[in-house]
Amino acid sequence: MEDLFVLGTDTGVGKTVLSLCLMRYLTARGYDPVYLKPVQTGCAAPDDEGSDARFIYAHVDSLKGKECGASVIYCFREPKAPLFAARSEGRQVDFPFLVEEIGRRGGNRRPRVIEGAGGVFVPLAEKRMMIDLVEKTRARPLIAARAGLGTINHTLLTIEALRSRQIAAPGVVLIDSGESSTPSRMIEENIEAIEQASGVRVSGVIPRIADFDQPLGFLDPVLKDLVEPD
Repeated sequence: MEDLFVLGTDTGVGKTVLSLCLMRYLTARGYDPVYLKPVQTGCAAPDDEGSDARFIYAHVDSLKGKECGASVIYCFREPKAPLFAARSEGRQVDFPFLVEEIGRRGGNRRPRVIEGAGGVFVPLAEKRMMIDLVEKTRARPLIAARAGLGTINHTLLTIEALRSRQIAAPGVVLIDSGESSTPSRMIEENIEAIEQASGVRVSGVIPRIADFDQPLGFLDPVLKDLVEPD
């Protein structure tokens, strides 16, 4: 299976939740996936509270008890775009090194589940954005989008940005992770608008998950459509 790049239409839309669901889905089907968070901001170290890698390692059986730093290449304290979080520490992201290191991590294991930071145009390094990393890794992009209000515009812009670079057709999934569920009618309308305007199928909806250690088999149809499209 090809490597997968989890993108958000914005920050806080549920990229890490989607990454976790993918890791567990792929593991259950006999794959040996590698989780990577190339650039983590908002924490001092990969195993700090609030680290996306720490969350993934806590809820994937094959990763529990292992050092989550193996999944993170750069980590910066301030919750900013990577370019500016690095600058605040007098550092910078070495883009060529980042691309090479992603290729090395995990050895021959596949697929890599690569989780981005924010959306496609988040500044990553000088004159480099997250979309440049997607392009260089040649991983298939999977878009995590909010289920509710505002998602049509954000999702279509993300799809259009990927198309402008002639990057592989993305998968799209809506994530309904708010305190209250998005009305089903709104979700149906959002899916209709995204599919009609872009020609890209929305694989489904991931609802709010109360306990990430419980079986997630109810999501199998959505995840199968996302990573194994017809």
